[in-house]
Amino acid sequence: MSAQLEIRDVSKAFGGVQAVARLSLEVPPGEILSVIGPNGAGKTTLLNMINGFYHPDRGRIALEGADITRHRPSQIAELGVARTFQNIALFKGMTVLDNLMLGRHVHMKSGVLASFAYWGLAQKEEVAHRRRVEDIIDFLKIQDLRRRPTGSLPYGLQKRVELGRALALDPKILLLDEPMGGMNQEEKEDMARFILDVNEEWGTTTILIEHDMGVVMDISDRVTVLDMGQKISSGSPDEVRSDPRVIKAYLGESRRA
Repeated sequence: MSAQLEIRDVSKAFGGVQAVARLSLEVPPGEILSVIGPNGAGKTTLLNMINGFYHPDRGRIALEGADITRHRPSQIAELGVARTFQNIALFKGMTVLDNLMLGRHVHMKSGVLASFAYWGLAQKEEVAHRRRVEDIIDFLKIQDLRRRPTGSLPYGLQKRVELGRALALDPKILLLDEPMGGMNQEEKEDMARFILDVNEEWGTTTILIEHDMGVVMDISDRVTVLDMGQKISSGSPDEVRSDPRVIKAYLGESRRA
């Protein structure tokens, strides 16, 4: 199966610090890939290069065979790559519904002038986007929160709304940066279920950064381990769990066996 996302020999440095060093990855369609490693391993830098927030110093990133290495984040979003962030990046004063509608912006064809000239067309488009957002609200079980200001919600529910806004893009690839950070066990289980359901129901390819090893090992098809910006292991959860390099670099501290 050909790769949906291909990262080839990519490097990124900040000043004298090599955040990512000659990293290559291939992600086939429909896979849940977890990227793990100690703090400072280069995980978030990798996601930032995939979604265009950073450009690599060398190497190439391709989406479905097309080079996106130098694309802007808005261009990459239009191609179907959506992102959540380690620190929640929602508009706290806006309602849940409005935050999710913002996620539809890349699909909106009628600009401001067109909206005045073709009011009926713009209205029809708005109704279609609202229908899609309502589907996502139902999917995430937040029906009773749609009119609430996002900032008034508990942390775990804000994380769920942020996932919803990413899903509103109808992404081909979903980039999740610590979606379970700061959550209690019940919230983590809910989020893990949603990630699996997105993958199973919509076939969405997912690249996940997560520190909770239990979650990673439960939901991932494949796990890639970074250390000091380099890939030290990649394979099934079982293969990675038993790799001596991984145990030494990362899992060793919390390993129970």
